[in-house]
Amino acid sequence: MDHTSGKWAKEIVEFQNCDGTWGLTFHSMSHNQKSSKKPLTTEQALFRLKALGFDINDEPIRKAVECMKACLREERRIDDYWEKIHDWPLFTKLMLSTWVKIFDSNDDLSLGFAKKWADIIEHSFSKGSYDHDAYVNAYTMQFGKKPRGGREIDFVDFYHVSLLQKMLSSATENLLLDYIISKPGGIYYIYQKQVQNPPTIFSSKEASRYLGALELLAGYSLAKDKLDFAINWLYENCDENGQWDFGPKANDGAYFPLSDSWRKIEDRKADCTERVTAFLQEIGA
Repeated sequence: MDHTSGKWAKEIVEFQNCDGTWGLTFHSMSHNQKSSKKPLTTEQALFRLKALGFDINDEPIRKAVECMKACLREERRIDDYWEKIHDWPLFTKLMLSTWVKIFDSNDDLSLGFAKKWADIIEHSFSKGSYDHDAYVNAYTMQFGKKPRGGREIDFVDFYHVSLLQKMLSSATENLLLDYIISKPGGIYYIYQKQVQNPPTIFSSKEASRYLGALELLAGYSLAKDKLDFAINWLYENCDENGQWDFGPKANDGAYFPLSDSWRKIEDRKADCTERVTAFLQEIGA
């Protein structure tokens, strides 16, 4: 299905600002937007449009990416929002670089920043497992200051996991994926439970978000071997007609719906099946 011309896409695109942003602020990875009639942040709009199938060939994404690139070049500021718990300028660069790389994987500025983080992670796992002291030392060498906490210390989140795709040696990727999958707190902003334990209830919002974690990890070359248990979980929850159904509560305004409406169960099942099938195809399962 072409979701770029559907109801949800049209509503989101309608609210895009002239400069390529949405709303008044850029940052927010929450998944509680039921409709684009509510104020959207730029991140919420980008996340939703990506789920609907938009890419760099679509004008709304091109406009947003050009705006983010201008911010990375320090030609403008993304907004006046500020969080004191982070090194906010550095965190802003992380967010912008991540989103630019998601839609334009050849951008030099975002790749340059991704390389810095890849060097940090390479050093952090150089002894065969995660070494926090090595992480702090590598971080300090790259950014000229020690990490204070939050996203500076805990790199298992949407941004870092996205940014590091296709940036690591095979040995480090192997160790990083093991670290992510076994981490008790999961992947921050996406699924905050241990990835190695799939949800017990498939028809749920939790299961949809768990798939979101799997989709994020699918960008790594070793993901298929590492996620065998999750692939089995998906096939175990396929119905007799070869379809999947996360149930009506999975309608979170972020991952779902893809169709204009879920009033018909068959439309919901079609959306769920399309998403699971796309993941399995990407991972080669």
